[in-house]
Amino acid sequence: MKILVTGCAGFIGSNFIRFLLKENSHVELTHLDALTYAGNLESIKDLLDHPRHKFHKGNINDQELVSKLVEDVEMIINFAAESHVDRSIDGPKSFIEANVNGTFTLLEAARRAKNKIRFVQISTDEVYGSLGPIGSFTEESTLAPNSPYSASKASSDLLVRAYHHTYGLDTITTRCSNNYGPCQFPEKLIPLMIQNARADKNLPVYGDGLNVRDWIHVEDHSRGVWAAATKGKPGEVYNLGSDNEWPNIEIVKLILKHLGKSSDLIKYVKDRPGHDRRYAIDASKSKRELDWKPLVSFDAGLRSTIDWYLANDAWLHSVTSGDYQSFYDRWYRERR
Repeated sequence: MKILVTGCAGFIGSNFIRFLLKENSHVELTHLDALTYAGNLESIKDLLDHPRHKFHKGNINDQELVSKLVEDVEMIINFAAESHVDRSIDGPKSFIEANVNGTFTLLEAARRAKNKIRFVQISTDEVYGSLGPIGSFTEESTLAPNSPYSASKASSDLLVRAYHHTYGLDTITTRCSNNYGPCQFPEKLIPLMIQNARADKNLPVYGDGLNVRDWIHVEDHSRGVWAAATKGKPGEVYNLGSDNEWPNIEIVKLILKHLGKSSDLIKYVKDRPGHDRRYAIDASKSKRELDWKPLVSFDAGLRSTIDWYLANDAWLHSVTSGDYQSFYDRWYRERR
């Protein structure tokens, strides 16, 4: 099976293609990534010469390039996205360009292709908005995004829905809870807290720290995406979560405990605008229809994630210093 996967130099995408190449000998991957600040070839450098993986640097808004890349594929899996809420508040334009316009370009290429293509959209539970103290999001929950980031993802989800219902395009949408694991850019909660705690810097916690998220290991998410891509019904949405809710402050304390650091490093800071209070995912549909369930326990997953960051200083330096661009330039020159 030939698949175009976008955004695979990022956190979730890089873990997904690593999983897919390891677990499925029949897939051939074409990989398109713009290599923005959060996309780093260091995360997949050992896969760049893999016989079933071909990397292309480019933007998903490049209609000519995208149309060429989809000519002989059977599936598009779209991980490409701007995803950091704080950045979307400071500069929403790039989120519209990547998440809305980029998805539109990919959908148009899939619709106009001569070959039949299944389109898999990787979305987020943030499109549902904020929950009260009880209940969980289902696939039937109303979309009520509260940040420019989540609004851009909800918009792209609706485009996917429209292309299925209007043009008959074979589409699948997955919506996942908060991911953690190796290769996550250190602006997100868990890698940021690990990095700061190691350096004995303050750990900034928004508001009262009681915002609740459902955490899932990226390996479980990868398996869920593949299950949806191969077993899902056309036009359907599938939630992926692990019934693993934690207040942010408790996550921070667990990281400090594992590293043997004092809770005095915690610094409460002014809450960000529109900060959703709680997310929780009901993944019963995915478990029932896709024969999928999360397998990584949170205790083991968090410990292995912390240990990975402790053992990968070179990766951290590369993504925070900008060296990832020079790595790409060297890699590309060697293959010209």
